[in-house]
Amino acid sequence: MFQAKQVDISGIGPCCADFTVEYALLVKDKFYVAYYNEHHCITVASRAEEETTWQISYPTGEWLADKNRYMHQTEFDSHNYLTLAMDNQGHLHLSGNMHKDKMVWFRSTRPYDIHSLAQGTMTGIREESATYPLFFQGANGELLFRYRDGESGNGDDIYNRWNAAKQRWERLLEQPLLSGSGLRNAYARLPIIGPDKHWHMIWMWRDTPHCETCHDLSYARSPDMINWFTHTGQPCLLPITLERGDIVDPAQVQQGLINMSQNIGFDSQGRVLITWHRYDANGFSQAWIARADHNGWRTRQISNWDFRWDFRGMGSIPPDVILSAPQCKAHTLSVTFQLHDGTCGRWYLDEETLDVSRVDEGPVTPLPDAFYQPDDDAAPGAEVNIVSELYQPEPRHFLRWQALPIQRDVPSGKATGPGKLTLISINA
Repeated sequence: MFQAKQVDISGIGPCCADFTVEYALLVKDKFYVAYYNEHHCITVASRAEEETTWQISYPTGEWLADKNRYMHQTEFDSHNYLTLAMDNQGHLHLSGNMHKDKMVWFRSTRPYDIHSLAQGTMTGIREESATYPLFFQGANGELLFRYRDGESGNGDDIYNRWNAAKQRWERLLEQPLLSGSGLRNAYARLPIIGPDKHWHMIWMWRDTPHCETCHDLSYARSPDMINWFTHTGQPCLLPITLERGDIVDPAQVQQGLINMSQNIGFDSQGRVLITWHRYDANGFSQAWIARADHNGWRTRQISNWDFRWDFRGMGSIPPDVILSAPQCKAHTLSVTFQLHDGTCGRWYLDEETLDVSRVDEGPVTPLPDAFYQPDDDAAPGAEVNIVSELYQPEPRHFLRWQALPIQRDVPSGKATGPGKLTLISINA
């Protein structure tokens, strides 16, 4: 746990509490927050660190829960998270509120100004069925963007690049990076830069909208985000498909792969490490770790649990198992875990054998335990949500609010009042 000397709390405003969807916190010259208010309307707030009052803006009059969308029950869709980024000119970018919907993207017309957010079109191509928007930074500091075109079980991963000189989005790649070939889609983590200055990416495939149809955990690396290779250096022809991928774990449908638990890290020698969830031979949920060597991918089971995360069906589901990316310190690897029953802890692994040498149970969360307990005035059944600031490996700032849990993207039928969104800052 992070040992804080001081924790500062700042109330931002009311937010929706009748379903859980993820908000965004960006820390630059000041704090920028994107969330849904108590009426389900996209809201953006900003505040300088030395100030106490938040500026509030509503970049669109379109409601997440207007009557037309309510008829389709999309207003309680937990896929509709919000995300933020800032380009090199200080203009704020906002995207979200999409699940197989027309692309939603805003950019501020004035630097650092949330009141000037204006909706626009990215490239205008393959933007009618967008999901999973994610901004990230390229090797040279350029702003990049990834989203899925299509749907679960039939989709492609598209990458854009912000052209600062022309003030517009362009394709990073002329074709998708990952393509389901009309038969499936990939659930990928964002590529990350490793100690070797190469990009590393992992993903799994899914055949249908049903979450139990995930299979074949896969990997690729790239020196430039353009040319991609297997772990042995064999070129991957783009778009990468199931047949062209470097498969880490060939687990098949209903063998426990789920697109909520795979993570990538590195050991002291810069070698790639991957953690993920799937079932063991007895059908129990387990955590696994893998690293490639000259014989292929070396895989180890690192948990010894006797329960089964028996997920299936469509819609958003809450995670019964949360795993961290592998971390390395003084040639010792560690992986944290959190389970549905509140059990949590950290495994320590031998760097060479990947065998578990010690297990420490206890909190692995960055804030004091009290912040994870529901407030006395929270709506019945509401759960605490905490997200950290974007793009920071060791965050100091967090958003906290309470809302009814994820429930397959349909309304619960329960009446709740507004939630309370707060900023929590750690001063170490």
